This record gives sequence, structure tokens and C-alpha cells, in this order.
Amino acid sequence: MITEQETFQQLAEPYRRQLQVHCYRMLGSLHDAEDMVQETFLRAWRARDRFEGRTSFRNWLYRIATNACLNAAASRSYHARVLPDALGPPTDQLPLGDPSTEIGWIEPYPDILLDTVADSAPGPDARYELQESIQLAFIAAVQQLPARQRAVLLLRDVLGWSATETAQLLDTTVTSVNSALQRARATLGQHDHMTPPPTDEVQRDLIERYVRSWETLDMDSFIALLKDDVVLRMPPWPQWYRGRATIRTFFEWVWQRNRDRAFRVLPFGANGQIAFAQYASVEGATEYQAHSFLILTLRDNAVSVLTGFRDPSLFPRFELPASLDH
Repeated sequence: MITEQETFQQLAEPYRRQLQVHCYRMLGSLHDAEDMVQETFLRAWRARDRFEGRTSFRNWLYRIATNACLNAAASRSYHARVLPDALGPPTDQLPLGDPSTEIGWIEPYPDILLDTVADSAPGPDARYELQESIQLAFIAAVQQLPARQRAVLLLRDVLGWSATETAQLLDTTVTSVNSALQRARATLGQHDHMTPPPTDEVQRDLIERYVRSWETLDMDSFIALLKDDVVLRMPPWPQWYRGRATIRTFFEWVWQRNRDRAFRVLPFGANGQIAFAQYASVEGATEYQAHSFLILTLRDNAVSVLTGFRDPSLFPRFELPASLDH
């Protein structure tokens, strides 16, 4: 006999990934998003007797998840998550010392978790495709909005909800929703967050050239992939860099510090963008160990932004191996 809890799980579980992506957009953190989904299911289970079917079960879960995120954003412990280039001007100083652990940094999101989300078609009012609305630049821009404006923009322009549905979810008026949406769009319009996906041919060529440049430590080939005004950022270090010359100096310093190491590079996907997992091995070792990964933003068939994460503990979340054999 199927229990009431099992019935609830069968109803709720198909929406887990959709809700996780929604909460990730709201909070900029995969870890926080996972917590919010668990909180959503717990609240829904406790309130199951009050679900009257006046809206769909999916919309009811979104209501609970959105309000859970708004409550989290209103808490004293919450700080809007950022990327380093939101904190101040670029530098040419090398990142010596310990990274900043007091700043809430935007976290990457694995493309492997998007497979089941792609089947959920947004409503007719949606302005953004799934790939666009998960990109790091979009997530960073959305985090700059006040929490309720953020919720309105995501519900209306990403999920494609109507103004009436959004007003009902947020317990407000259609006029307030439309006003919040107008302000959110105006703020978002000040950020250069839209990056059209490259063609398959461009991706294949860039992946091949990137892997070859790193595995042969060919600096000229690596720098040739970058735009003149390319940006490099590496949370949790607050420093960030702009321009080919500055970034060349930075990577020459990095490769010099790792001159006793060899590298292997694996392409994968993060935030709907090309990414590369980098493994390092010292002489005499039998394995390459997880080292870091870089997410690339492309514009005009060249790299416009490099976002690095020097955190091997992230690799399992992307189903990346902890080591590679020689």
C-alpha cells in the first residue's frame, strides 16, 4: 500500500530540479539552492492539507520556494552574492595571501543538472532561454536587484508567468508586479549579460586550441584565444584583471609557480557555458590531481571573460573525477 508520504514524493520529486534552478537564480548558490528545495518540500508536506487545487501543484511549489528564498534573503546572515568585478576596479597586482572568505561569492552551476529542466517549457511571456538565464553574467546581474524585484523578474521573464500569476504568488497587486518588473528590467539593461551561444564549429575549435595551449604550456596560443579587453576573475580572490597584457603577466606568473607540474585539461559544461577542468601532476607522480576549473564567456568567437574556481571540492558536483591516470 502506498503511503501518503510516498504519494507526496511522487508528486513533488519531478519538480526538484526546476525548483533548484529557480532557487539558484534567486540566491546565486547551488548549496543554498539545494537547502531551499529541501525547505520547500518540508513546508509543502506540512501544508499539504491546505493545498486546495486552485492553482497547479507545480505553481504551489514555486510559491513556497520563492517565499523561502525571499525569507532567506531577508535574514541577517544573508549577503547578496557577487563576482569580483562587482567590488571595485581591476588590478595588476598578483593575488598573494589568503583569499577572502567573508564575501558571499556566486557559485557555478553544473550543466549536467539542466538536462531534466530543459523539458519544462517556459510560459509565453518568457524573455530568456534556459541557457541565457543560467549564465554567470545573468546570475551576477540578477543578484544586484532587490530580492522582490529579482523574484518578479525571474517569474515573469524567465519562467514566463503572467502578471496575475506572479501577483498571486507574491500576495501583491498586478500594478506592483508591473512596476517592479519595469524597474528590474531597467537595472538589468545596464549590465552586459547577454551572450549568444557559439556555433558547434567555433566551440570545437576553441576547445581544441585551449586544451592544446594548456597541455603544452604555449602562452602565445592561449593568449590568442582572448579578446583585447578580456576579463579574468577568480573567486574567492577579490582581485580581478582586464586586458590581454595584464592577463598574460598573470598566467606567466601562474605557470612559473607551477613549472614543475604538467597539466591535463577536460572540457565540460557549467552555467550553459564552455568550461575546462584542469588537473596537475608533479614529476614522478602516477596521477593528475584535480586543480581548478575555468568557465569561459565567448563573444565574437573569442574569450571575453575567464572565471576561475580554485576549489577541487567542487569537482564531484560536476561529476568530474578527482584524478586522472597518466
